[in-house]
Amino acid sequence: MLADPEAVPVLEPPLTEARMRAAVAARDAGFDGRFVYAVRSTGVYCRPGCPSRAARPDNLSFHAGPAEAEEAGFRPCRRCRPDQAAPSRQLAQKITHACRLIEAAQTPPTLDALARAVGLSPFHFHRTFKAVTGVTPKTYAQAHRAARAADSLAEGKSVTESVYAAGYGAPSRFYADGAERLGMNPSAFRKGGAGERIAFAIDSCALGRVLVAATERGICAILLGDDEETLRRDLASRFPKAEIVGGDAAFAATVAAVVRLVEAPEAAFDLPLDIGGTAFQQRVWQALRRIPAGTTATYADIARAIGAPAAVRAVAMACGANALAVAIPCHRVVRSDGALSGYRWGTARKAALLAREGGER
Repeated sequence: MLADPEAVPVLEPPLTEARMRAAVAARDAGFDGRFVYAVRSTGVYCRPGCPSRAARPDNLSFHAGPAEAEEAGFRPCRRCRPDQAAPSRQLAQKITHACRLIEAAQTPPTLDALARAVGLSPFHFHRTFKAVTGVTPKTYAQAHRAARAADSLAEGKSVTESVYAAGYGAPSRFYADGAERLGMNPSAFRKGGAGERIAFAIDSCALGRVLVAATERGICAILLGDDEETLRRDLASRFPKAEIVGGDAAFAATVAAVVRLVEAPEAAFDLPLDIGGTAFQQRVWQALRRIPAGTTATYADIARAIGAPAAVRAVAMACGANALAVAIPCHRVVRSDGALSGYRWGTARKAALLAREGGER
C-alpha cells in the first residue's frame, strides 16, 4: 500500500532498442500498442506480437506507431493489422464502454441490451466482461449502485433518499445486497459504524504486531505495526462510532489463522472476509487476490486486468485503501521498474512477505 501516491509511475519505463528487439523475437503481444517494427526487405510494418515468420534482425527498424512507420514508407501487415486496435484491446474497450453504460444508467441495463450496445452476443459479452473485470455484469451493476448509495450516505443523506437516488426500486432491494457491499448495514455506514459490533485482538507475528478485527460476517481489518496503541487508533478511525470490543476465547482461533497467514502468506486462507469499498476498489482487490503467491504484478498490470489501463494512479490508491493485509495481497504489487515502492505497513514488511513466498524483492 502506498505511503506516497505521487511516487507511483504513470508511464511504463522507456523502451530501448534492445527491449524492442527482445519483444519482437519473443512475439510478445504485451508490447502491442507500444511500438511497431518494420521489415526493410518487405516494406511491411507489424505489431511486436505478429505471428509472421521472423525477419533478419538487421532488416528491422522500430517506430513509435503506425503513423511514424507509414511516414517512413512502410505499409501495414495484412496478418496482424497493426494500424487497427489489437483484438484484446478492442474487447477491453467494449467492456470499458459497457461499464460506463452501467454507471450512467439509473437502473441496471439488461444483459441483452449491454451486449447489443457493444456488438457482441450475450454469451460472448458475459464471458468477456467477467474475464476483463473479474465480476459479472450483474455483480458490477450491484456494486456500482451500492457504491453510489454509500457515497450519498457518507454525505449525511437519509437511507431512503440515498437508496432511491442510487436507482433502487425499493429500500428492501438495497438491504438485500447493500450490507455485503458496505460491510455493514446502510444506516450504520452513514453513522460511521454506529450500531455495528466489531471484535478485535492483537497478537505477535513474524512482522511485529497484528490487529485482527471482525464483524459477525467476517474479518474486516488486518492491520500490521509495532505499537498496539497505534493499531487501536487505526481501527477506531475506520469505525469511529462502532462498538469495538475485545475478542473472546473463540476469537483467538481467528487471530491464530491470521498469524499463520502472515507466517506463510502463500498458504490457503478460507476464513470469511467482510470487504467494503467502492465498486472500483472491489475490482482492484479482486484482481489482487488472483495474483499467485510467489509472483508480482505492476500497478499497470492491475489496471489492464480490470479493463481500466489508464487508471494506474487510481489502482495505487485502491491498494493504499486496503485494510486486509496479506488476505488481500497488495504486497504483491510493485512498480513498473520492479521497485517495491510504498506499502502502508512499511516496505521492509513488504519485502519480508515476498521473501516468504519466494517472490521478487
